[in-house]
Amino acid sequence: MSSPEIRWAGPRALLLELDSLDAVLSLHSRLRDNPAAGQVDVLAAARTVLVVFDSRASARAARGPLARLGSMPAGAAAVQDTPVRIEVVYDGEDLAEVGELTGMGPEGVVAAHTGQLWTAAFGGFAPGFAYLVGETDALNVPRRGTPRTAVPAGSVALAGNFSAVYPRRSPGGWQLIGHTATRMWDLQREQPALVRPGTTVQYVAVRELIQLSRTETDQADGTQADAAAAQTPAAGPALEVLSPGPQALIQDLGRPGLGDLGVSPAGAADTASARQANRLVGNLPTDAVIENVMGGLSVQARGELTVALSGAGTAADIRSEGGDSEGGDSEGGIIRQAPMYAPFPLHDGESLHLGVPEAGLRTYLAVRGGIDVPPVLGSRSTDLMSGIGPAPLAAGTVLPVGAVDSARAVGHAEPPALPADLSPGAGGSPVVLRITTGPRHDWFTPRSHEALTGQAWTVTAESNRIGVRLGTGPSTPGADAGTPLERAREGELPSEGVVAGSLQVPPSGLPVLFLADHPVTGGYPVIGAVIPEDLPAAAQLPPGATVRFVEVDPETLQPPAPLPSTRKKQ
Repeated sequence: MSSPEIRWAGPRALLLELDSLDAVLSLHSRLRDNPAAGQVDVLAAARTVLVVFDSRASARAARGPLARLGSMPAGAAAVQDTPVRIEVVYDGEDLAEVGELTGMGPEGVVAAHTGQLWTAAFGGFAPGFAYLVGETDALNVPRRGTPRTAVPAGSVALAGNFSAVYPRRSPGGWQLIGHTATRMWDLQREQPALVRPGTTVQYVAVRELIQLSRTETDQADGTQADAAAAQTPAAGPALEVLSPGPQALIQDLGRPGLGDLGVSPAGAADTASARQANRLVGNLPTDAVIENVMGGLSVQARGELTVALSGAGTAADIRSEGGDSEGGDSEGGIIRQAPMYAPFPLHDGESLHLGVPEAGLRTYLAVRGGIDVPPVLGSRSTDLMSGIGPAPLAAGTVLPVGAVDSARAVGHAEPPALPADLSPGAGGSPVVLRITTGPRHDWFTPRSHEALTGQAWTVTAESNRIGVRLGTGPSTPGADAGTPLERAREGELPSEGVVAGSLQVPPSGLPVLFLADHPVTGGYPVIGAVIPEDLPAAAQLPPGATVRFVEVDPETLQPPAPLPSTRKKQ
């Protein structure tokens, strides 16, 4: 077997391109069972294996061993001895169309689907979603021209040479051929995902299924609705949410290492500010905080609390119990201002009210002891992409506060976690983000590489925790619009693993900068990757802000030195 081609996918991840799916499954199995030094996650895809490390040094040291490991014969891939049996009622809306596309007719499609074993190659965009490859390519059909806005949970589908079962209701463009009651994702199981890379599946045609109620399904798949219902506050200190503002989420440092289950890392979008807020109140870095977007958050103390604010700077005031929403100096109104980047007391019955940030997007509220909601898969973070973890906060939600570790001292006032030149504000100077070469940079023209770093990009209103969507429109009147990025090659890229910071470029040519809730795999080429050190600043970019990218040496994180002049002296 030839050596795999190894590409950098950001400064701390390697993308190994292999000859076959068998080679992918074999390498993925070996790295899952015997991780490389410093390995954080490993993710199989159609023709690649993505290996994420804790540092640049670990990734660099692993290149040689990974090349040798990827060159080994592919016969040792771990597969499940007994195929997983999935009973299907073949009544899908697209069954007749798939019959026409393949020339088999509906009955022929069912026979081909059930007449072969399918092997899970890699995880998809939702927990439990697995791309299954058959023994033949007889059912190779294109995606729908127009994706559905909502595909029902349990739908059995085809796209390209893959088959899959949708574990939860979600948008999708696959061809639907049937449905199943099999739970593909269940947090009550020791292994929540029924199908993982290397698992074989046997589809079985049946006439009817025992359908689960909606409540049973929600409890099984661990969606946010279930997680929210599980938040039963214990007696003791707590925070009551009076108003969440535009969005308020519970976040910690996330749940890395579950990419092959379709679970994104999630966690605080601006980890530097979340860590700072915890440090100020004497918490561990991993304790849960509240992440608030665009201000408007109001909370009331139940018990004597110590809290701190970090991230996007905002005016905040503390009101006495029963204070009116307009504030004022009358009884029940504003009694004092709350500082940023410093710990302060919030007495029993007092409420804290956040204004709209002066610059930036996300403000973090930490309480001494941490937000003590039940963890899901080892984390208390809300994952909007996967639908795992606590539900977005709503008025009336009561959040229990954990026990205080008296050995950890409350901190002192600090400057903001983000330097002034990385504190974004709409209409101001562009925020400069450092990038390294992406794994698919060769898919783009030289002009596109020049445009990526040579022009300013504008943050659009469609941005969220999944990614910062960028446009070329001018952010100030009279400025020239930029140009979208153009590909140097045609064709589609098989889905492959992606990391936070990836600059993925869809056919529009407008990059999307992936943040904490990004999908674990993507089908568009990645031209570059924002370095992890600058992702907190990227998470603070509000709509209308401008961004410039500068390519840096991944070892020094500095722009490369200019080439010496080759002109001869006269």
